[in-house]
Amino acid sequence: MEKKALILALNPGSTSTKLGLFQGGQELARVNIAHPREELAAFPDPKAQLPYRRAAVEGFLAQQGVRLPELAAVVSRGGVMRPLPGGPYRVNAAMIADLLACRYGTHPCNLGAALAAELAVPGGALALVVDAPSSDEFQPLARLSGLPELPRRSSFHFLNQRAVGRRLAHDLGLSYSDLNLIGTHLGGGISVAAHARGRLIDANNALDGDGPFSPQRAGTLPTAALVDLCFSGRYSRAEIYRLLTTGGGLTAYLGTQDAREVEARIAAGDENARLVYEGMAYQVAKEIGAMATVLKGQVDAIFFTGGLAHSELLLDWIKERVRFIAPLHVYPGEDELLALAEGALAVLEGRDAAQEYVPEA
Repeated sequence: MEKKALILALNPGSTSTKLGLFQGGQELARVNIAHPREELAAFPDPKAQLPYRRAAVEGFLAQQGVRLPELAAVVSRGGVMRPLPGGPYRVNAAMIADLLACRYGTHPCNLGAALAAELAVPGGALALVVDAPSSDEFQPLARLSGLPELPRRSSFHFLNQRAVGRRLAHDLGLSYSDLNLIGTHLGGGISVAAHARGRLIDANNALDGDGPFSPQRAGTLPTAALVDLCFSGRYSRAEIYRLLTTGGGLTAYLGTQDAREVEARIAAGDENARLVYEGMAYQVAKEIGAMATVLKGQVDAIFFTGGLAHSELLLDWIKERVRFIAPLHVYPGEDELLALAEGALAVLEGRDAAQEYVPEA
């Protein structure tokens, strides 16, 4: 195999590690390695999982007949780190320190940079993260919330949003940097973002904040009622956060986050399931309308991606409310491993430059 083109992409999750092996832009193999919760429970903290996860990665490479010195680049999904503009960043000691200390937030993908750095050493490969979820290209207006103590922050599906935006531009025979797009990622969390000529200048907080409710997220809530709930004595802080991030939306209303189950209920005549599912579509459409105003109505296209973009029922409800804004395009599913590999390949081929991560003073 040609060393310069061999790329390992990895995406650590809470109970799995997704891996992809690419040669240039061609996928050679991929796997989703499950990590049983009882095995992870043996580790005192996520940082202690690094040798365990590295062994799993090396096992995958051995199955593919690949040795670490053959890799030209190891690229990981970035973690929750210092908010910086998107793009590829070289993994360095400052980045690893911030991520493993969870300085800006806790997420399983915080392990990715350290894993990439360790795996890159034997062959002197390039260790990178690309378009981290904490990437921040917001315009100043987008940061204002109404309280100075609570600035809005960039926290959404940045990697997949940008990758699909670029794919759409390519399919249209145009440059991503010349287009105004509204991207809609439909998954366990839902993000709607304004792409203004290559920069993601506004989006709802799909991780733990505002926007449409989703299969798991509660989305934007009535403020006074939320304050009352927080101080009702019924829930701890951790329990409130769980309600907002993993226990809201479809889960709260219907007891499931599985859209296929919801659609089966609707097909069987469950009117409440229909109301809630259409309500989610209604809120997504409202958010798309809001992003159209961010772009001052100058929208070249709207795209839909993520797992729920496979749902024709959900998309039909959204489309009927937003098709007047701009042409609609659907890219169902997500392929973050390919997006990572493409980002690394652009650096290897000199089409993009790896930026240096600098910690806050």
